[in-house]
Amino acid sequence: MKNTCRFYFLGLLGLLLLTSVSAQKPAKPSAADLHQAIKKLNVLGSILYVAAHPDDENTRFISYCANEKYYNVTYLSLTRGDGGQNLIGPEMRDLLGVLRTEELLMARSIDGGKQRFSRANDFGFSKNPEETLGFWDKNEVLSDVVWAIRETRPDVIVNRFSHDRKYDTHGHHTASGMLSVEAFDLAGKADVYPEQLKYTEPWQPRRQFYNTSWWFFGGQEAFNKMDKSHLFSADMGVYFPLKGKSNNEVAAEARSMHRCQGFGSLSTRGESLEWFDFIKGDRPQGQDIFEGINTSWSRVKGGEPIGALMAKIEQGFKSDNPAASVPDLLKAMQMIQQLPDGYWKTIKLAETKDVIRGCLGIYFDATASEPTTSPGQQVKVRLEAINRSALDVQLNALSIRPSLKDTTTAFALINNKGFILNTSITIPENAPYTAPYWLQKAATIGMYNVEDQLLRGVPETPRYATVRWMLTVQGIPIEYESEIAYKVGESSIGEVWRPFEVLPPVFVECTESSYIFSDKEKNVSIRLKAGADNISGTAGVQVPAGWVVSNVGDNTFNFKKKGEEKTFLFKVSAPSGPTEGELIPFARIGEKEHLMRLITIEYDHIPQQSVLQSAKVHASRADVRVSARNVGYYMGAGDDIPAALRQIGCNVTMLEDKDLDADNLAKFDAVVLGVRAYDTKDQLVFHQPALFEYVQKGGTLVTQYNTSFNANSASLAPFPLKLSRQRVTDETAEIRLLLPEHQALNRPNKITSADFSGWVQERGLYFPTEWDQAFVAPLSCNDPNEKALDGALLVAPHGQGQFVYTGISFFRQLPAGVPGAYRLFANLISLGKEGEKP
Repeated sequence: MKNTCRFYFLGLLGLLLLTSVSAQKPAKPSAADLHQAIKKLNVLGSILYVAAHPDDENTRFISYCANEKYYNVTYLSLTRGDGGQNLIGPEMRDLLGVLRTEELLMARSIDGGKQRFSRANDFGFSKNPEETLGFWDKNEVLSDVVWAIRETRPDVIVNRFSHDRKYDTHGHHTASGMLSVEAFDLAGKADVYPEQLKYTEPWQPRRQFYNTSWWFFGGQEAFNKMDKSHLFSADMGVYFPLKGKSNNEVAAEARSMHRCQGFGSLSTRGESLEWFDFIKGDRPQGQDIFEGINTSWSRVKGGEPIGALMAKIEQGFKSDNPAASVPDLLKAMQMIQQLPDGYWKTIKLAETKDVIRGCLGIYFDATASEPTTSPGQQVKVRLEAINRSALDVQLNALSIRPSLKDTTTAFALINNKGFILNTSITIPENAPYTAPYWLQKAATIGMYNVEDQLLRGVPETPRYATVRWMLTVQGIPIEYESEIAYKVGESSIGEVWRPFEVLPPVFVECTESSYIFSDKEKNVSIRLKAGADNISGTAGVQVPAGWVVSNVGDNTFNFKKKGEEKTFLFKVSAPSGPTEGELIPFARIGEKEHLMRLITIEYDHIPQQSVLQSAKVHASRADVRVSARNVGYYMGAGDDIPAALRQIGCNVTMLEDKDLDADNLAKFDAVVLGVRAYDTKDQLVFHQPALFEYVQKGGTLVTQYNTSFNANSASLAPFPLKLSRQRVTDETAEIRLLLPEHQALNRPNKITSADFSGWVQERGLYFPTEWDQAFVAPLSCNDPNEKALDGALLVAPHGQGQFVYTGISFFRQLPAGVPGAYRLFANLISLGKEGEKP
């Protein structure tokens, strides 16, 4: 074995990264938690569960493996779900991927699994695996799956989706199954991705399954009738006395962490079968998919005595005195340390140390005096350690890494008498910023760019500052590591934790997500925010060649305190003809330009996240005219269309349920319902009479896409309309003008084929397939080799007004600054209006 010390240290680092779920808050395990963890110490089995997205994972199966069988179970999600929608806030694309990453980690903190990813970027819905693997770099994603197998060493791999095209539900899904099946045979070969072997070793799993269900066979009834003699099954409905919950209840809690996808789940109890189809490897004779696989300590050379000792510890565990198990746990730890280097040595040594800490009631707390700092800044740190047992525990030394502070001490941690040290550290000038590692380099549509092999697959960027605590327990040395975090007491909540982050000294952003120059000149505002005290410099905007920028007033800043903000105004002139480019705001301090904006993602079910993104925005010189001056917008799942409408001169009023009466609506030229409004706002259906009356009296109502599986989707319009799951995923698909003279394609903007170039991610989704003859369909489009879909845009007169239903993904196009999308949307809200407003 090459580089054994390096390999197993890095393996332990990977283990810590994989299990860091809200790790900034110290763990406080109960006696029941410790009892379960001790049971797990005597089981050496590993499972890798493979799928494509956050929410694809089967939390019932993951929880069953972790809490009933005590296996190490890892969920490999090939993507972070960047291409989906968000039902709880405005985050889209990269930011949505960060949010869904954290939701997955919170789910794993409940069901007991670990989490991994590949570098694949969720580019949106894909209709077949060939398209998917055209956007993903197949070789690179396959290498990530092989890397995950080699790092987690599964005895069994379970795929959520079949590699067989006949079960295709989504190109990403089928591709995940195909890649997993191929990786099964490659991971054990030393000549495959040999560059990985600097850090790991080949590994050949024993067998592989497909976790099938009735959903793939046309319904529960059809599945009940089919011959399932070739399938394997297991009852997931087991009860966990140590948790006081059934497995299904635990799984529902984990599933409910996927809040941005609206997957809150009701808990269930009782028998619940899960089904598995054998793919390859050695087929079990019975129903147990782990049959014949040694999961005891005897699988490790010299491990049998450890297994016997672990069994003794489990039998003698006292819930009212967990510390009584520590002497034997220390013996077990020393026995594990004497084993030859290997995967299970690394895993079980870390788990045993965690159990020892829990049984002793040891609590480590490392908190900074402020939540963020910048390179070169000094920050105060408070360190606390306490032992809540009668055993002999000595704190010998501690270090704040990387190379920030070392302290030698000889402090006896007497029962319930804590150690507290207040100190300070200086963050080096070259310290990296805290930000998601996969977003640090430019990505393609299908792939994130991650050069560091050791970062590939880990859920989060390792925190910069950690504390290593060096103890002796009963005279035996043992070390622990904890992250420096930030905590504060809030009167309405109590103790609130968040990560401690290293961020730039100044953040910069444009006040708009994109700019449409209908006229040659436009005022552009940029906002600066101090990330450190006592900084000064100048603000500016870089413009494309041929564009001109000039200051409007003073462009210098002098911030005394972190958090101060200042807005600057610049006049930008675009060339005369249609053109596109990027505006790049900057803040210059000395010789260095800072070009990053800070986005904070904050919800009560995940740790707060800071994301650094390029502050550049898209700018277009385009002729966009609109006749609708006053627009009411009723938000659905969340989008940035209101800001886009203001860009083209509309006065936008955000509407709430209380505003949806016909008299109030009459003052608006147009009313727009946000994406998935009927899916997310149950009360909306009760306001339809007022909305339709508004149309009858001359208003224009634009209803954007909703899903076909919502109960309210049957009554979206004043005339019959039936939604489907049909969509056009190719953003370059031809758009045919079926009614080129229709007002929606002519006034106030003449729409041509050129208006459909430069679109992003998709054309649209959930198109209607059936509609009343009152509607007309001005447009038609389809993905390659598929039939034409005419339901992307439907328009119907209703009384004196106009009703519009559209599945076109304007919620993606307008924030991206697509000129043609602006022109078409301006026409829709201007239907029936006289005059034009530039």
